[in-house]
Amino acid sequence: MARNLYFIGTAGAGKSTLVHSFQVWMNSQGLDCVTVNLDPGAESIPYAPDVDVRDWINLQGVMDEQELGPNAAQVAAADLLALNAKEIADVLETFDTSYFLIDTPGQIELFTFRSSGPVIVDAFGRDDSALVYLNDPSLVRTATGYISSVLLSATVQFRHGLPFINLLSKSDLLQEPDLERIVKWSLDPFALYEALFADRTTPKTLLDVEFLKSMETIGVYRRLVPVSSEIMFGFEDIYNHVQQVFEGGEDLSKD
Repeated sequence: MARNLYFIGTAGAGKSTLVHSFQVWMNSQGLDCVTVNLDPGAESIPYAPDVDVRDWINLQGVMDEQELGPNAAQVAAADLLALNAKEIADVLETFDTSYFLIDTPGQIELFTFRSSGPVIVDAFGRDDSALVYLNDPSLVRTATGYISSVLLSATVQFRHGLPFINLLSKSDLLQEPDLERIVKWSLDPFALYEALFADRTTPKTLLDVEFLKSMETIGVYRRLVPVSSEIMFGFEDIYNHVQQVFEGGEDLSKD
């Protein structure tokens, strides 16, 4: 049975690059996978998708036919994606593979807040799916930015209701002290509290703390796993988390 791994994150978080690098890594481990591009507006992709939504939806065509600008056309294309979900799912059924690495649209709101995201997940098989969420290092460098990223990731979790693997993408861009501090924040919320109050305390600081406490309470405050597509770092950790999600820690079959 194939597993669906949805790579999701804000624009520029490195989703497409990670899909490509993780595909290379999985193949090197003898694990078969199929890449799926769900971004109809993607102009260039660092891999050759095995299944490409652009075969169904042409963004320029949407712009021309509906007389829309680029942003409005992206929204319209997302809605068209929902309409084509069953047909794309039927194509996926023709592959004999263990994993689908699914590259979601660059604008996170298109997959999270439009109907196309949940429709796609249901069509592809919700029980066999997990989210691989990419936190952008440029956002989580500061304590308030980290809180913002936690809130956004929580929104994605609530919207899709799928098992969640929490990554810190492009970790090679961070200096070692910064990387250690950010990972510590993800492990120890009290360290994050201290960082918040170390800055000038404002009413927003108190609000951030209350948000953080609520995230802990409902179980969406999760450890960040540092990864890097550039130096192929952290991929075994991703794979181990996939094992935990689908097999309870047992090794996934290579056939």
